[in-house]
Amino acid sequence: MAYRLAFTAAATRDLKHLPKDVQADVAAAIDALAGDPRPHGCEKIEGSDDIYRIRCGDYRVLYQIGDDDSTLLVIRVRHRREVYKHISDLLKRLP
Repeated sequence: MAYRLAFTAAATRDLKHLPKDVQADVAAAIDALAGDPRPHGCEKIEGSDDIYRIRCGDYRVLYQIGDDDSTLLVIRVRHRREVYKHISDLLKRLP
């Protein structure tokens, strides 16, 4: 079953600001999530029920899986040293 991809405004902004070569790698990783939202190597974010992260080189993709309606919401795409800053505030704002 393929999941429908959706992006937060922050994730869209993050993707636009990535270097072009990294954009292609991250886009391929996100597209692969539509077919397998829990690939080998994904990890659940501590303190959340349905937020996961995947590694893509030095970058991380944070996403929320909605198994009820088969959606996958990409929340953030940032460098590994920046992606976890203010994550508790981010988790409070998500549905």
